[in-house]
Amino acid sequence: MSCQCSALASSSGRAASGLEHVTQRSRNGLPRQSVGTIIDSSNSGTKSMPHPTVLLLARADLSPVDTEFTAGPLDAHDPFDNGRRTAFIDDQGIAAGVVHFGTSLTVEAYPYTEMLVMHRGSATLSSGTHRITISTGESAVIGRGTHVQIEAQPDSLWAFCTSTKTSGPDKPGIVPLDRLAMLTPSSPPDPAIMISPLPQCRSNNLFEDTASTLRIGVWDSTPYERISRPHKIHELMNLIEGSVELSLENGPSLTVNTGDTVFVAQGAPCKWTSTGYVRKFYAVT
Repeated sequence: MSCQCSALASSSGRAASGLEHVTQRSRNGLPRQSVGTIIDSSNSGTKSMPHPTVLLLARADLSPVDTEFTAGPLDAHDPFDNGRRTAFIDDQGIAAGVVHFGTSLTVEAYPYTEMLVMHRGSATLSSGTHRITISTGESAVIGRGTHVQIEAQPDSLWAFCTSTKTSGPDKPGIVPLDRLAMLTPSSPPDPAIMISPLPQCRSNNLFEDTASTLRIGVWDSTPYERISRPHKIHELMNLIEGSVELSLENGPSLTVNTGDTVFVAQGAPCKWTSTGYVRKFYAVT
């Protein structure tokens, strides 16, 4: 994975829970308003964002975020139903947001490829003889087609990035993401967009999907600054270490701190400034 701008924030509204504002549905099943994507509960389709942007999904300290979420399932197969709160979804089925869940369920064949980043509580994923628990600050992947049991502590909350559509064979399994994974050198940014000297970047694709184009893993970089340019890919980013200032072109800036999770949509014009070492979990497509 190359050194890319990773993600920012957008939208408006705050919930009494202190985390996010959730769009309520009108009588026809559509959200009354949505800064990200409007999801039709009848599954007749989606309405994409008018302009690609950057969305702050959750802070490490659970302080309120301004991103607007739509409450409700991604489709008829979503196991989390109204516990799902979606900030972004596109016509290719890439979605991002948060899940609020606090009980247990079993899915015979998980319908998506999905990355989870825990922000509150914990969740235990069991598939066959394999069992993993992710707590706050940890991450895992559930592959499409996995027979999985999910047991979450009450009031657990995690950020997600998922591919709801398939373009190849399923890759079932549950995969913990090691924040200390060994990394190998990866391509730095294009010198033409650099303000600072080129950084040294490393990465490790810990999960490469076959059912979709998702690649999920760990990345790090020395400090750097580059100009704003349209983001080449969709990317969810959770900072394991360090902080980054992300700026939309002719728009606001956001400081993303250790433990925060953000999503940047493909095409969003974004400037990156980091003054120290940065390490992150990522999901890109």
